[in-house]
Amino acid sequence: MAEETDSARAPQRPLSDAAAFSALGAASRNEADAYLRKQRELADEQIALARLQAEELRREDGLRHWSLRVHHISDVMKLSFEFAIAVLLLGVVILVGSAVWSAAHDNGLVIEAFEVPPDMVQRGMSGQVVASQLLDRLIAMQRETISSRPAQSYANNWGNDIKVQIPDTGVSIGEFNRYLHAWLGHQTRISGEVYRTADGGIAVTARTSGDSGATVAGREVNIDSLMQQIALRIYKATQPYRYAIYEAEHGDTPELVSTLKNLSGAGHAPRDRAWAYIGLSVVDRVGGDISKSIDDDRKAFAILPNLAVGYDDLDIDSDTAGHEEESLSAARAAVRLMDDTRDVEELPEARAADLAVEKANIEFGVGDFGGARLAYESAARTDVGDLGVKDRLGSGLQITVFCLAGLHEVAAARDRLMRLPPPVDPAAAYERVVAGIELAYESGDWQAVFSAPNLDAAFAHAAGAVGPVEHVPSIFNARQGRAYTAYALAMTGKLPQAQVLIGRTPLDCDECVRIRGKIAALARDWNVAARWFAIVSSRSPDIPFADTDWGAMLLVKGDFEGAIAKFKIANQKGPHFADPLEMWGEALIAKNRSDLALAKFEEADKNAPNWGRLHLKWGEALFYMGKPEESKRQFAIAANLDLSPADKASFASWMKAHG
Repeated sequence: MAEETDSARAPQRPLSDAAAFSALGAASRNEADAYLRKQRELADEQIALARLQAEELRREDGLRHWSLRVHHISDVMKLSFEFAIAVLLLGVVILVGSAVWSAAHDNGLVIEAFEVPPDMVQRGMSGQVVASQLLDRLIAMQRETISSRPAQSYANNWGNDIKVQIPDTGVSIGEFNRYLHAWLGHQTRISGEVYRTADGGIAVTARTSGDSGATVAGREVNIDSLMQQIALRIYKATQPYRYAIYEAEHGDTPELVSTLKNLSGAGHAPRDRAWAYIGLSVVDRVGGDISKSIDDDRKAFAILPNLAVGYDDLDIDSDTAGHEEESLSAARAAVRLMDDTRDVEELPEARAADLAVEKANIEFGVGDFGGARLAYESAARTDVGDLGVKDRLGSGLQITVFCLAGLHEVAAARDRLMRLPPPVDPAAAYERVVAGIELAYESGDWQAVFSAPNLDAAFAHAAGAVGPVEHVPSIFNARQGRAYTAYALAMTGKLPQAQVLIGRTPLDCDECVRIRGKIAALARDWNVAARWFAIVSSRSPDIPFADTDWGAMLLVKGDFEGAIAKFKIANQKGPHFADPLEMWGEALIAKNRSDLALAKFEEADKNAPNWGRLHLKWGEALFYMGKPEESKRQFAIAANLDLSPADKASFASWMKAHG
């Protein structure tokens, strides 16, 4: 019973694989085949399902990639569209910004169509035609106004931007742009009308930017003259400096002066005031009032300290007045300012021409005549176009005559003077006469110098073919003219007359005072001569001429050490000035130091290679050193160069004494 109980409680164990197959083997064959068929069918269905799933996955993947491409294309198109919109908006912003900037910087002149009587319109004289006639006259004035002053330096500048406004109908881009320029810009707008007067004539009124305007009246047949009068009034009201230049070109000096004085007064822009003083300076210079002209120059750059043309004018005026140090200082200031290409006070081509002349003036002012000659010739070749600096360049070429005289090449200087082109205006004719006088003085042609007191008559004769005579000659007559004549009188034995005449020259004229000293030296009044030279030397610390004259006086006096001391100072001030070097050599010969003199002569020869006297003294020094052959070579060189009558006589005497 126990065994049965245990057997009953024991769990049923699953059949092993072998037992199962045994069971199958025991089953019917049909059942086994059926089971296997079902298994194959199930496997086929699973394979078919797997194939369907794989195919579905392939289709889904294709659709997904297509969708991605579509989305990508859509994004690209969207981005392109947004970029195009951005570019369009940016273009609009740039266009609007450009329009606003252009409007804000519009300083042009706009002439609106005039109101005219109906009968004139029927005959073709419409308001637009009247405006166009006014436009033509203003443009013609603008072309006749030649100035080196740049447009941007004018407080109210419409330059060449002059146009007639043709009214639009309705709202348009052009009308909006016109409104923008009128709102933001600084346009000068002219409006007006033509109307019948009670006497049957016509009157023309023009208003500038809301002003009450000006009216001229006359007969209709004279409308051209009336339009010219209106144009002049508009030009004066809107462009006073240009108007002044226009009047100067047409010889209306009173109107010119009145306009410039008004423009220089309070209430006008600083640049306009400064340039007005420059214009007044020219007027005063032409009128012969050099002191007032200098005062005008100083007022100009007191308003604009960096106004290079103010110093340029001061250089001219100071040189004319004989203020040598002030002239040199002004030239140096002008060069410093003109070298700055950021200068907006002068047109570039005018600045280049003036800069070249001023650099030459500096070299001339310290006795570097060789360098100055080359610089003036280079300046004369500067292309300045149709500007008012041509006279400066012509004057620069004329100064080469003085450079050659300073180099002691008298024959070449005379030849250059004869070959200069004919003067084209009275001022140039005056300068030509002065050049002849100064060359005569430098070359010792005392009889020719005597024409200086009659310079007014000589100038009138020279200027007769080119225009009316101004009062400029009195400047030279009162200063250098009298001084040159006084020295010529002294050199021809008329010392009392010379002393009277030199006493009438102004004491602020450096060359006049130096000639006072030279005349005193001829009278052997050494102390008086030294006093005059000391005055000029102290007030011209950068100019070598007074110290050179002082040394020459001491050399004649026999104070060789004192003379050498002055020549040394002169050489420091003007290292390329040959005269103190040559006379330094003469002083060394007098001290029996011909060996040291050779070095001074060689140095002087670098700066004045064609100076006859230099080679004579060089030959003397070589002779004293016992070098006769070298001495003869220097004498031979001197014989083929310019020698003054005094040098020829001195050399003949020397040769007689030394064989």
